[in-house]
Amino acid sequence: MYRGEEMSNRPLHGRVALVTGGGSGIGRAIALRFAQAGAAVVVLDLDEPRARETAETINDAGGQAMWARADVSRAADCAQAVARARTELGGMHILCNSAGIIHRATILQTSEEEWDRVMAVNLKAIFLLGREVIPLMAAAGGGAIINIASGWGLVGGPKAAAYCASKGAVVQLTKALAIDHGGQGIRVNCICPGDTDTPMLRHEASQLGEPSDLFLAEAAARPLGRVGRPEDIAEGALYLASDASAFVTGTALVIDGGGIAG
Repeated sequence: MYRGEEMSNRPLHGRVALVTGGGSGIGRAIALRFAQAGAAVVVLDLDEPRARETAETINDAGGQAMWARADVSRAADCAQAVARARTELGGMHILCNSAGIIHRATILQTSEEEWDRVMAVNLKAIFLLGREVIPLMAAAGGGAIINIASGWGLVGGPKAAAYCASKGAVVQLTKALAIDHGGQGIRVNCICPGDTDTPMLRHEASQLGEPSDLFLAEAAARPLGRVGRPEDIAEGALYLASDASAFVTGTALVIDGGGIAG
């Protein structure tokens, strides 16, 4: 997959990228795309076998990757993962916060524990990993952070109160980080995907008690007439990680097939 790639097709050559949630879905697609673009990739996931599989896929294709099991809502796990990446790969230039969970319920149907878990994985993890990587990026003269938010971070959605709140906060945290650290050469942006065909989307159908095929068909009701593919989001992440977006920071890039256009 990666052997023999021309340097012009490897805009991340020489950079180290950490991708959370890299074992499946959008995170896995981003890890693979970053590796194809020349980055050495650190794959983090709570699911150890899936993290390992993504890293092995990259290495088998001629890329460079390592993996680690991590609960990104725990400060110790985040610190350990970044320290390993620094020691084994030599630095940290790109962070993609892709790990996320969803709880489809109103606040009346949501327990305190469920609320806290959504906030911890979707939002607190960005804070924890940011504290670890920003000093490394600043010392190296800059870097790029890409946070995976959601279209529901910009507009509301039904029966997803905790998720919408967390993703709206991701959008605003992205802007705050961009303001605080732009002077250090660190660009911080987020992507707001629409419904994307991932295990999490199918899990939503299960939470709502709907057949997954029907749920995906309804999710495709948007101007481009389909749900997203993880690779669609990965291309946006590559743009934001590369020098092609050198003057882009503090923005929310919507990749949703036109779902919230009107």
